[in-house]
Amino acid sequence: MLSTSPLLHFAENALQLIALFFMAIAYTLKLRWIFRFPASADRQPPANPAVTNGALGARQSLLAVAMPWTMASTRQHPLLYVQFVIFHLAVAASIAMSFAIPYAPQRIADAGVIMALQLLFLGGAAVGIVRLIRRIADSYLRAISSPDDYFSLIMLIVWLLSSTWAAPNHPSGGEAGLTVYFLLTAFFLVYVPFSKISHYLYYPLARWYLDRTLGHRGVYPLNGA
Repeated sequence: MLSTSPLLHFAENALQLIALFFMAIAYTLKLRWIFRFPASADRQPPANPAVTNGALGARQSLLAVAMPWTMASTRQHPLLYVQFVIFHLAVAASIAMSFAIPYAPQRIADAGVIMALQLLFLGGAAVGIVRLIRRIADSYLRAISSPDDYFSLIMLIVWLLSSTWAAPNHPSGGEAGLTVYFLLTAFFLVYVPFSKISHYLYYPLARWYLDRTLGHRGVYPLNGA
């Protein structure tokens, strides 16, 4: 796709690459620090090895997010899981779109694809608004929330709304939507390593180590499945 202004061309190309490079360096340094503290070995004999073990517990834990029936919280609150899926799919689609628009615009040029993306982004933004209201209204969530929790969520809502605006990716019809979208994307690439959004970096490590230990102790998964 040909940009019609130097600002948009810079925002969707050089700026994104600079921000990506910065994020890669920040995450490399974080992971290097994390792996300075390896998990200790299990000091007790394995329990119930006929049903479960450390490797099974770790694998089950990593896959649990895609198997909501294995988690009591999602069985009790299925609507929250649906919100989780919509929100994270919208974020993933917007990340993919930030590469597709400058480098493979034909992939998302179809009117049906654009409509589907816009509906997904609007759905994700709506879920974000519901989550923000819940975080403010729920005294328990409010008590454990930091300023970054609110700021990150508000910015994600704004970013998803800008994704809806940018999805048609036609600069000839007006560059404002594309420019705002790419500037916000670059901001997130730089901000994410220092915010709560980087939980996706820690999640697999925490799940693996914790439930490897629980599997070794014979208590996870409960049915060995």
